[in-house]
Amino acid sequence: MFYWILLALAIASEIIGTVSMKWATVNGGSAGYIFMLVMIALSYIFLSFAIKRIALGVAYAMWEGVGILFITLFSVMLFEEALSAMKIAGLLTLVAGIVLIKSGTLAHKEVQHGHL
Repeated sequence: MFYWILLALAIASEIIGTVSMKWATVNGGSAGYIFMLVMIALSYIFLSFAIKRIALGVAYAMWEGVGILFITLFSVMLFEEALSAMKIAGLLTLVAGIVLIKSGTLAHKEVQHGHL
């Protein structure tokens, strides 16, 4: 469970860092960029610890996929970016991909341990 919390922290840090990058470009000032760098660095640090016990493919897919999903949603809410039908379809496909990767990893572990 601890490593999943680390992955969640990595995802949250990535989202905050990326959204703050946009915020800094809109509002100016170097503080936003410094905050962005700190959050992105923390994201990679948390991710590097999470992959000690979570399969790299699963962790990376979740880190990027969930990050993209929430960054897109925050971009729509905070920066009034458009959310087209094509973007929605892409996000749904992304979520389906994450679920399939995670499910495939669980099925592979069960086969390895003789549970299937």
